Amino acid sequence: MPGKDRLAQYRSKRDPATTPEPRGHRRARRGDPVFVVQRHDASTLHFDFRLEIDGVLVSWSVPKGPSLDPRDRRLAIRTEDHPLDYADFEGTIPPGEYGGGTVIVWDTGTFDVLTEEPAGRALADGHLKVVLHGDKLTGRFSLIRKRSGDHEEWLVIKKDDEGADRRRKPAKTQPESVLSGRTNRELG
Repeated sequence: MPGKDRLAQYRSKRDPATTPEPRGHRRARRGDPVFVVQRHDASTLHFDFRLEIDGVLVSWSVPKGPSLDPRDRRLAIRTEDHPLDYADFEGTIPPGEYGGGTVIVWDTGTFDVLTEEPAGRALADGHLKVVLHGDKLTGRFSLIRKRSGDHEEWLVIKKDDEGADRRRKPAKTQPESVLSGRTNRELG
């Protein structure tokens, strides 16, 4: 979005004197875009799913966490774009601050876009197909915008491929960070 500060909403919700969260100084890098899934234990435990698109981390809150089961349709609420610096953020957001609680990098890696149009255009159209190359999440996923009211609701759906697994539930059984090996409880 030329001429528009895509991080204005992110910055307006955070006081740099109070929270350790990045302010957004990292520029887009060369190579494959990154994805990150952060396990965020705030007022409720949820997972923040983020894709590097057009110089920011486009973000969704996924209450139940991502699934490897193609039968699952995971609700994902679109949130404000985050800076690229956030991709490796782990820490404690102080109580009383927006998103107060602990954050770990639950999974990270790169991704490929499977749509013919650029990722930003597919996102605007409401249907983005990607292949994730992470430690816990691999293979094809679709993000599909639903018709919704106050919040922009999407579905995150695992496609039936080599990364699919109907039995393994990593969101429940693998609570540790892929960067530090720590859990949210160990941070708090």
